[in-house]
Amino acid sequence: MSDNTLGEFLRARREAVTPADVGLPGGGRRRTPGLRRSELAALAGISIEYLTRLEQGRDRHPSMPVLAALADALRLSADERLRLLNHYKAADGAGRLVGMCQGPPAQSVRPTVRALLDRLEPAPALVVNRLGDVLAHTDGFERLAGPIGLLDHRPANLLRYLFADPRARAAYPEWERVADERIAVLGLSLRREDPHVGHLVDELTLAAGAPFIDRLTVSPGPHSRTGVERLAHPQEGELRLAYETLGLSDDDSQLLIAYLPADDSTAARLDRLTGRHPGALRAVSG
Repeated sequence: MSDNTLGEFLRARREAVTPADVGLPGGGRRRTPGLRRSELAALAGISIEYLTRLEQGRDRHPSMPVLAALADALRLSADERLRLLNHYKAADGAGRLVGMCQGPPAQSVRPTVRALLDRLEPAPALVVNRLGDVLAHTDGFERLAGPIGLLDHRPANLLRYLFADPRARAAYPEWERVADERIAVLGLSLRREDPHVGHLVDELTLAAGAPFIDRLTVSPGPHSRTGVERLAHPQEGELRLAYETLGLSDDDSQLLIAYLPADDSTAARLDRLTGRHPGALRAVSG
């Protein structure tokens, strides 16, 4: 078995993409119907020499932005981007994903936290770990987030949904602002030395490209753990949700996020979603 699976994958995808697929003219004699190295290099913004080294296995350590640029240029699907990431990890050494500096992210909540969630019903509320994995949630949150697809995968993850699921753009009318706030609240830029966070960053760099990368390169500024979020629900239409974010540990490795209606219209719609009597969730403001 070849030990250059990353380079072979890149070459195979380059040869499978026609110039017409990426908006280039297809004239001239070609040895294969796919892209020339010069064309892919230009599309990805790298040198032909560097692309040659990658394909031949003479360089197996490209940066994530370079891989993301190649994935964008090759029009890779979500599954193909995951395969590209796996080839990169195999070439770079999977051992870099683990380290002694950080333990694995929590995958469960304390009984007292679970009891607190029960008392918050019917309000939508959830607990996430430092990666944004959803560890526990109320029934109210499932009725809110299930129809938009946020809970389709296990574990559900706020960042994977937001940046890698195309449904998120329709679900959040103010997607740009929500994306900024998600990364800031989870402190993703500050935690990148954590190998578990680093793995997620690599994954989303390939999956989302510039919309994700650009947010990591901006110096983190002050952020708010409270505000109003707009959500386009497929059953109830647009909802305005006031949220509060509370740390459940000294290092904020677990966060509780609770939502309440920000206006009377949203209150009525949440009551219908949760099957509660009118007024079960009262609108809050200020």
